[in-house]
Amino acid sequence: MRVIAGSARRLPLKTIEGMDTRPTTDRIKETLFNILQDQVYDSSFLDLFAGSGGIGIEALSRGAKEVVFVDQSKLCVKCIKENLAFTKLDSKAQVMESDAVSAINRLNKKFSLVFIDAPYKKGLEREVLLVLDRLLDKDSLVVIEEKIDTDLSYIDSETAFRTVRVKEYKTNKHIFLRLKDGE
Repeated sequence: MRVIAGSARRLPLKTIEGMDTRPTTDRIKETLFNILQDQVYDSSFLDLFAGSGGIGIEALSRGAKEVVFVDQSKLCVKCIKENLAFTKLDSKAQVMESDAVSAINRLNKKFSLVFIDAPYKKGLEREVLLVLDRLLDKDSLVVIEEKIDTDLSYIDSETAFRTVRVKEYKTNKHIFLRLKDGE
């Protein structure tokens, strides 16, 4: 895994051994950031279930103003901090060792971009979406990475969000969300 573009371009990133994390592949990361390219620069970015920090570090490398990384694993937090130090992007980052919902409840700032890469098929993104709206404004964008066959149709009817785009890959997908109009 490496940083694709920006100030830390081509730098390799550490990952966590084992099956507890599944880093987003370079190809999928590149596609995601091609979609997000106009929104990343100068953004406030929240990386939930951050794993090794690859997505948030890519955002920092591409000019995000700040990134808050959240993961409840001590090993992941250590890996994120090492990757941030190695890429020299640590001054623009905050790393929280916490579950996502507790972190959201403790944070007191607005984010323009949020990336949610919860463990697949556990429904954790639903818990996050039920509390996340307090950290967003009408222009904020939320991206969920999930297994391709996961049914997320509840989002538009049961949350404060509406689906604006779905990008499917071989085994997973990105769902792009915004707050519903008028909220």
